[in-house]
Amino acid sequence: MPLSIRDLPAPLDTALADRLRTVDFPTLGHYLEEGFCDAALQRVAGTGKLVGRAVTVRTTATDSTLLHHAAGLVGPGDVVVVDTGGDRRHAPLGEVVVNALAARGAAGAVVDGLCTDIDALRAVGLPVYAYGRTPLTTKLHGLADGSLCAPVTCGGVPVHAGDIVLGDANGLIIAPAGRLSDVLDEALADDAEEPALVAELWAGAPLGALTGATETLRRLTASR
Repeated sequence: MPLSIRDLPAPLDTALADRLRTVDFPTLGHYLEEGFCDAALQRVAGTGKLVGRAVTVRTTATDSTLLHHAAGLVGPGDVVVVDTGGDRRHAPLGEVVVNALAARGAAGAVVDGLCTDIDALRAVGLPVYAYGRTPLTTKLHGLADGSLCAPVTCGGVPVHAGDIVLGDANGLIIAPAGRLSDVLDEALADDAEEPALVAELWAGAPLGALTGATETLRRLTASR
């Protein structure tokens, strides 16, 4: 693909981001099917919840020139999302890049591939998601190939610059702000009700009776 460098996306809606930090991310899975990255794309460094604005980078298998450039542009709340074009041999993300991101206040980094320098990454503490680790790294070849802030694919999910990246120990969700906002009120209501539901389970109530699953099955079998 030809080299494409676009402007950074609009700023993250801080009010929406603050509300998203309060929801249990798996609760969003009750209401959404799209936006969930491949389960093998997991957190390898950092802790806690990740909420941020996607800054997309498309690299080639061996050249990370665009990623180095992007690392100098990000700011607080940004999550660099790196599409390696399917490469699973080279690591574009390591100690120097992650320190560059952390120094600028970035919220995290996601690579649709591998990372390196894992001990250093864990010492920095920036949330990093990757498929695994390798000592084989990309180089600065300066190829006229790749993109910045253009649409990419990460973990099987289409990602646009400005999408919201949500991550925790369970994995990653990347989706447009509007789609997340559509289901957020319901998800937060579910979270608020869950402690009472769990308490009823420990008091002896059957789960199917509480959720309606048992009654649904009764109706289904009665209609046969």
